[in-house]
Amino acid sequence: MALGKDYATQDCSIARALEVVGERWTLLVVRDALYGVRRYNDFLVHLGIPRAVLAARLQTLTTEGVLAKRRYQESPPRDEYVLTDRGVALWPTLRALGMWGREHFGDRPLRVFRHAPCGTGLGAYGECPACGIVVPAADVEMLPGPGLDPEPADPVSRALLRPKRLLEPLELEPA
Repeated sequence: MALGKDYATQDCSIARALEVVGERWTLLVVRDALYGVRRYNDFLVHLGIPRAVLAARLQTLTTEGVLAKRRYQESPPRDEYVLTDRGVALWPTLRALGMWGREHFGDRPLRVFRHAPCGTGLGAYGECPACGIVVPAADVEMLPGPGLDPEPADPVSRALLRPKRLLEPLELEPA
């Protein structure tokens, strides 16, 4: 029996969420957007995703209100993709998925996340142990972890070696 293309017969909020973010590349696009990637070519280079797949994922995420398309250049016209509140709300899910992957697959941390205002590492549920709050994505600082390649080939990965807050635009070194 062939696998269906949707979850129409499932009366479940998880199934409805999977309709939007359940495709293989989608959460990686959202992850990169949280890291500050905004431009089509930067997603393309960092993810190694086929062009047609990236275009389809960006279209779906825009249509579903996870990303918003914003013009950053008029001639020639060029757009960037920024997370909406709906997209930012996926941060706890991505953090939990990353923690699960690290715990069950023995990965060394590629990235370290801490509460930017006080510098404390985030707890298991995205909370700041020192401040006693769940830290919003905009207050999370990301640093390279011990498992990260210190000399990556692509410019996006090189830019992500520098500490930065989530959601702030990624600044690439000039070519």
